Amino acid sequence: FCAGQGLFWTYLAHFAFTELRPTPGPGPGPDDPLRPRDHKWRFGFTASCLTLGSLIVAAGCLFPLRAVRRVTLLRGGAEVAISTHGPLGLGQGPTFTVPLRHVSCRSHRSEVPAAIPLKVKGRPFFFLLDKRGQLCHPRLFDITVGAYRKL
Repeated sequence: FCAGQGLFWTYLAHFAFTELRPTPGPGPGPDDPLRPRDHKWRFGFTASCLTLGSLIVAAGCLFPLRAVRRVTLLRGGAEVAISTHGPLGLGQGPTFTVPLRHVSCRSHRSEVPAAIPLKVKGRPFFFLLDKRGQLCHPRLFDITVGAYRKL
């Protein structure tokens, strides 16, 4: 989806830059009322399309890095390993290990409609854990990773 949007907005910017040239006459004719009169409109529309396409692709690259792929409670129960998806949702992203006391679940899993927000101390933004995912031990999740802690 994201790559398709990037290609669409790039094509629209290319079309606007190459085809929407101002007419050489004093003004637009009756058969062409939407043709721009100067280059400012053409450059502005092209820049807007490229900016919007770039923002969509950037969001598609960055959002999966905050979507949790797997949460593993490590041996001893004092640390947890959090794996995320790769950019654009392709492949496996980074995996990092943090102490359990640095992980806080902001809502109980029964209270959220789609994603459980996890806050990790020292990391900006929230990580999102899909509620439809598989929990092998739901009670263990609730008292370890799913617990609210003040960070």
